[in-house]
Amino acid sequence: MNNPPAIRIRGVEKAFAGLSVLRGVDFDVEPGTVFALLGSNGAGKTTLVRILSTLLKADAGTVEVAGRDVSVEPHKVREAISLTGQFAAVDEILTGRENLALVARLRHQKDPAAVADELLDRFSLTEAGARRAGTYSGGMRRRLDIAMSLIGAPSVIFLDEPTTGLDPQARIEVWQTVRQLADGGTTVLLTTQYLDEAEQLADRIAILHQGRIIQNGTLAELRALLPAGGEPVYVEKQPSLEDVFLALVGEPDPAASSTGKDLS
Repeated sequence: MNNPPAIRIRGVEKAFAGLSVLRGVDFDVEPGTVFALLGSNGAGKTTLVRILSTLLKADAGTVEVAGRDVSVEPHKVREAISLTGQFAAVDEILTGRENLALVARLRHQKDPAAVADELLDRFSLTEAGARRAGTYSGGMRRRLDIAMSLIGAPSVIFLDEPTTGLDPQARIEVWQTVRQLADGGTTVLLTTQYLDEAEQLADRIAILHQGRIIQNGTLAELRALLPAGGEPVYVEKQPSLEDVFLALVGEPDPAASSTGKDLS
């Protein structure tokens, strides 16, 4: 590929109070793709996102985002990225349009009102634009949150478990939004504990386990890891990402697996 990676990570390590959280993480993310980072709670996903977004410094290794080294030019990296956390950061007292216009003013956009109207239309929120964000459904609030993160046209967006706590319909709405971002050329790094989310959205999937990337590939490549030997398989069935994940990292704690595909 001629284009350099939108994200390049080599040998990243991070420890807290002597406890290693990241133990030599390596991967690339190609421009305009959705890259899903899968892992159980405590695997280091959020720590890695904080390093990528300049909120935390790695103990070792190198990280480049949008062609900039995060430790050398953090201000340039911040100009190129946006971060959406696990909970929507909208002001529920303001209307949807006011939320967008406020962020546009903070990011020194020439016409905040026009920016707000364009994003309301893009995210199918025009009819709700004059309503207080506190009246929005979970899916609408999250779409507004992602719309706010796009102001300033960042080339790379980090979504840290963006559908946590949302109902199924709201999750589908967010999935559609994420795919639209990638289709428009935005690079998306998505952390998730939902296996079906990675299956639906990701161009590539990396599994982070005990601070290391233990597999990295397309869904088809990960599925090809199973079945691996053993008894013949007589039923034609593609292994799911859940099958692959459990085969690689082991069965989860029963108390943590009561919700099926939720790895939290």
